[in-house]
Amino acid sequence: MSKQYETVIGLEVHVELATKTKIFCGCSTEFGGEPNTHTCPVCTGMPGSLPVLNKKVLEYAVAVGLATNCQINQYSKFDRKNYFYPDNPQNYQISQLYLPICHDGGVEIETEAGKKIVGIHEIHMEEDAGKLIHDEWSDCTLVDFNRSGVPLIEIVSEPDMRSADEVIAYLEKLKMIIQYLGASDCKLQEGSMRADVNLSVREVGAEQFGTRTEMKNLNSFKAIARAIEGERERQIDLLEAGKQVVQETRRWDDTKESSYAMRSKEDAQDYRYFPDPDLVPIVVSDEWLEEIRSAQPEFRTEKLARYKEQYEIPDYDAEIITASKKMADIFEATVALCNKPKKVSNWLMVETMRLLKEREMEPEQIRFSPEHFAELIDLADSGAINSTVAKEVFEKMFDEDIDPDAYVEEHGLKSVNDEGALRTEIEKIVADNPKSVEDYKAGKKKAMGFLVGQTMKAMKGKANPQMVNQILTEILNQM
Repeated sequence: MSKQYETVIGLEVHVELATKTKIFCGCSTEFGGEPNTHTCPVCTGMPGSLPVLNKKVLEYAVAVGLATNCQINQYSKFDRKNYFYPDNPQNYQISQLYLPICHDGGVEIETEAGKKIVGIHEIHMEEDAGKLIHDEWSDCTLVDFNRSGVPLIEIVSEPDMRSADEVIAYLEKLKMIIQYLGASDCKLQEGSMRADVNLSVREVGAEQFGTRTEMKNLNSFKAIARAIEGERERQIDLLEAGKQVVQETRRWDDTKESSYAMRSKEDAQDYRYFPDPDLVPIVVSDEWLEEIRSAQPEFRTEKLARYKEQYEIPDYDAEIITASKKMADIFEATVALCNKPKKVSNWLMVETMRLLKEREMEPEQIRFSPEHFAELIDLADSGAINSTVAKEVFEKMFDEDIDPDAYVEEHGLKSVNDEGALRTEIEKIVADNPKSVEDYKAGKKKAMGFLVGQTMKAMKGKANPQMVNQILTEILNQM
């Protein structure tokens, strides 16, 4: 009988914080920008420059710690993690090893296998490194220090996860908490949330952990799930063949769906940490801690309870909408403008979700404003435009955030509510289609649909459908 294996997974999640300036200097943290333009002597590691901690970084780190049920170290310090790499200008990274800002927390996740708590070992603050660009044409490597010094928190989990499903559930929970706090946009594609996966396998029932590998370069949830499955299989194949798993850092190549070794990984002593002499210890007072705690936003659980009571929308709708901070914000702002919660919810659940899927977008990338959204719902609801036109206008608004009122006016899309004009057109269509009239009289319901369709076609899709049905039924019943 073949052996049964269990996967043991822990994650190191790096999150880029949404501050306007870097962690130890006043340079911009904006994504993009010409190479080496968001830089100064501090973030390029010039001799004699001194770092000064950005208070907002500390506030975000504490807020994330509180939201993930961590203990907060009210006295913490920065350390230098020494390593030599071209994108690391000082030849050390300022991080926290001995006294991190948060420790011993956890979040609850839910998968098909049920609920469980994933422990958080610690959360520490650190600075990001620069970025190397390998130029194959001129056979050289260039370095861009725009990202150097961008503030990060690293959330180190306990090795509590056992499957790709649990890992994705944990990452989605973290992403949601952090976005609700406004501490980061957590865009995996821009690198503002990055996960390194530590994975090992062991026989079911074994006490000891197996040898773990660390996988880097994972920039989407799909890539993370594929990398976990791929690495699990690779390690099991090695063990089945009587070979050893080597402790190493591996890089995942999502196009080839395989990983390759980057470097062998010894323990953290490699880095020779020592306290940073340029930065004073951090002391978080009881008052400030309370201030951060009381400023915590309404999280998803509280939102769900309030939505059910205040808006009376189905539980399923509320769960989908509150899963994304952006979606919840749009919902609330639009309802405040038009006071039609069920209609707003329907447009988000059906058309918005469809377009997000088609365009392969995240809810955070939604561009339309609540003002335009409320305007569109009012237009459709008042019968000023029919449902077909409303969907067409919504798609345009989804892509370009156009003003629906102006767009409808400009393109002559208003519903024809002129009863006289409609009656004349319908009488003509009824006269031109005696066979359909016969079918209708014989009780064939499809005939009515055909005549409505012909009317809509004649009116270029702009007729008021309720009025068309009403007039058509009246004319047919009089014949």
